[in-house]
Order: sequence, then structure tokens, then C-alpha cells
Amino acid sequence: MRPPVRFAPLGDRALVLRLGERADEPTFDRVRSCAARLAGAHRAILDVVPAYTTVTVHYDPSRVESTSEPPHRALAAALEPLIHDDAHPPLIARTVEIPVCYEGDLAPDLDEVARHTGLDAQEVIALHSGATYVVRMIGFLPGFPYLAGLDPRLATPRRAEPRTRVAAGSVGIGGEQTGIYPVTSPGGWRLIGRTPLALFDARREPGALLAVGDTLRFHAISRADYDRMSAR
Repeated sequence: MRPPVRFAPLGDRALVLRLGERADEPTFDRVRSCAARLAGAHRAILDVVPAYTTVTVHYDPSRVESTSEPPHRALAAALEPLIHDDAHPPLIARTVEIPVCYEGDLAPDLDEVARHTGLDAQEVIALHSGATYVVRMIGFLPGFPYLAGLDPRLATPRRAEPRTRVAAGSVGIGGEQTGIYPVTSPGGWRLIGRTPLALFDARREPGALLAVGDTLRFHAISRADYDRMSAR
């Protein structure tokens, strides 16, 4: 039996729908399905943002028809039938290949991850690039993918002191997750490689390379290949 959907306002222009309490497969499927149904379903909706257990709906309160209730309650009442409707558009998921160079200064924490896990560096690379991942959430930075599927043997705590500058394209491990920094920013994940691909570009449409639900695989490339691809 599916848990009931809980609605909560997030300020005066967003509504959070909680669809479960655990970041498991049934909840993830429910989140994706709900997000697909709500996109463009009401004239007040500006954006729909899926996460691990929630969907956040950003809206224009002036477009919510209500005579007595606050806009968030009126919108929740309008959306609730859609959430429980079992008919939904097909969920589109792509498979994306991400080249990663796991060498030298592009992988400053690779040896530390190897020491923590009791593996050698090549084993870390083989396990990381040999897994299949699913984008569960985009957050923290524009286009930053939180990826499920990391081999448990690679789980490594974040750095005690975050770096003030992490280069765009850096691939890191943070606890039981792996992800990719889409733009240069501070960050505390353990950096084990870097991709030459641009994960986010505001001039593109859409700006983010990845979307929730995408399947992702890493493949190792040489430093020469990284430099060649970066120069394009």
C-alpha cells in the first residue's frame, strides 16, 4: 500500500509533495511518475523539481484560483487528483556515457580512497567505471547529479575540510554516492577523476546534460584523450 501524499508550503511560491520516507525504488518510481504528470498540468506551475522522496512544485500564486483558501492549499487540492491518477505519460530515460580521466592531478583523492577502502587505485577505477548508475536527483549546483549505484566497497566519507575550489567536471565520492561537479565551486567530496564533458551550460537548452531517471556509465580515458576532448 502506497503511503499518502503529504503537502507542505515552501515559502509562498512553492509546494512540496512528500511521496515516501525512504529513498527506495518504489518511492523513486512514484516521484518520477508524479513529476511527469504534474509538468504543465496547471497554469500556475512554473517548474517541477523531483528529488529522492519529494516533488517540489514552483508556482505563480496569482494564477491559482481561490476565493477563500491560501494559494498553496488551493493548488494542492487541484493537483491531488492528478497525483493519484494511475495513468501517466511514459517515463523517458536515456543512457549516457561519461568519459573520465582517473589520472594524476585530475584525481587528487584517488589514493586516499584506495587507502580508506583497502583497495588499490586500479581496483577503485575498475569498480567505479564498471557500475551502472541512475540519476536520482539534480541539486546543490545547476546540473549536479546525485547518482545511485556506487559499489558499497567504494563508500568513503567526505573530506573533513572542503576545498574552496573544485574544478568543473570533477568526479567525486561522498559517502555512499558518487557525482560530478558541473561548474567550478567549493566542495568536499573525494575527487577521483575528471570528465571533459560540460555537465551544465546556460547557453544550452536544457542547460543540464543529465536529468533525473537517466542511466549513466563512466568509462576511463587517458590524459591525452582528456586533453584532446577538452580542447574542442
